[in-house]
Amino acid sequence: MNSNGACTWEQKRGGGRKKATVTDPSLQRDLEGLLEPKGDPMSLVKWTTHSLTHLVKALSQQGHRIKRTALADLLHEQGYSLKGSKKTLEGTSHADRDQQFGHINALCKQFEQKQAPAISVDCKKKELLGTFKNQGREWQPKGHETQVNVYDYRSLADGKAIPYGIYDLVHNQGFVNVGIDHETAEFAVESIRRWWKRCGKQLYPEASELLITADGGGSNGVRNKLWKKALQTLANHSGRIARHRHQGQPDVSDGSHHL
Repeated sequence: MNSNGACTWEQKRGGGRKKATVTDPSLQRDLEGLLEPKGDPMSLVKWTTHSLTHLVKALSQQGHRIKRTALADLLHEQGYSLKGSKKTLEGTSHADRDQQFGHINALCKQFEQKQAPAISVDCKKKELLGTFKNQGREWQPKGHETQVNVYDYRSLADGKAIPYGIYDLVHNQGFVNVGIDHETAEFAVESIRRWWKRCGKQLYPEASELLITADGGGSNGVRNKLWKKALQTLANHSGRIARHRHQGQPDVSDGSHHL
């Protein structure tokens, strides 16, 4: 009772509900067996990919009674945090990988010095056409917002856009050709032809050869024979030599298509 005559209650030091690890001595050992901690064993930072629900269920099967909130507090006390997987493992690199990129880089510099066309090509992410959600924001009047479909079903779309990008390494300019059917080798080479017709001829009127760098998969893949055949057709029609280099492949392709 205080000086005003009111009753007060004070908890003694060490009073209150005991921790789960005190009332259940084997809880800590069984929990560590379920966690399989990851990370550097010498570091104080540890993490697990198991959810609280799965851990509570597994502990209950071993005879332990603990709630999710109490388990979360216990994990934080032990220095754990919940993390997802991270893509970092690439495997071993090819012995000649650095030489391949060095060769491509040196060739690009040669074309740049003599002001010859050198382009990098790649098919970008395909998009559905219609009222679908996309990342990003835009300025709108207060109270207004863009309404989009809840689901990204192909049947709700008016079609799909297949952007094929062409980057001019010498002039630092980009060109995008958008298709609506399929990503094929013929579509890839047609995109290059349209770039040459609309931009390349004006930028390089005296050019006799064209350097094309590409990755090793998709429509411009290193093993895609139709890609190489379509490039030869382009070279025949344009009257120029089309050289192509594939990046980042163990069996890097190095080809030239002449008249």
